[in-house]
Order: sequence, then C-alpha cells, then structure tokens
Amino acid sequence: VRALDELARRRNVTRAEAARQAIAEAAERERRRAGLAAEAAALMRDPAYMAEAREVAELMERLRGSG
Repeated sequence: VRALDELARRRNVTRAEAARQAIAEAAERERRRAGLAAEAAALMRDPAYMAEAREVAELMERLRGSG
C-alpha cells in the first residue's frame, strides 16, 4: 500500500489511477518478455543463425586467447 501511495504521489494521480498504470505497465513488460522469448526460440531453431553464432563465439575465444 505504501508503494502505491508513493507511486500516486510521484505521478500526481489518484491511487486508483496509479494502480491502473502499474497494472498496464506490468502487462506490457510481460508482452515484451514473451515476444523476446519467442524470438529467441525461433533463432535457436534457425540453422544459419546458429552457425553464425558459433562462428562469432569461436572468433571471440580466439581473440580472448591472443591477448
């Protein structure tokens, strides 16, 4: 309850509006996370992407070892 009061005070809105905003923002964060997870899963199934990722990782290892 104190966090909600603080949020309402900082945003200069009612507690109800602060709660509504917080819920909407949390839902948007969840949508973004789900989208990123789906994108990562699709990339992991892409053989060309995985080959390129392995090449980059190998290059980084070689560069790290040459220092």
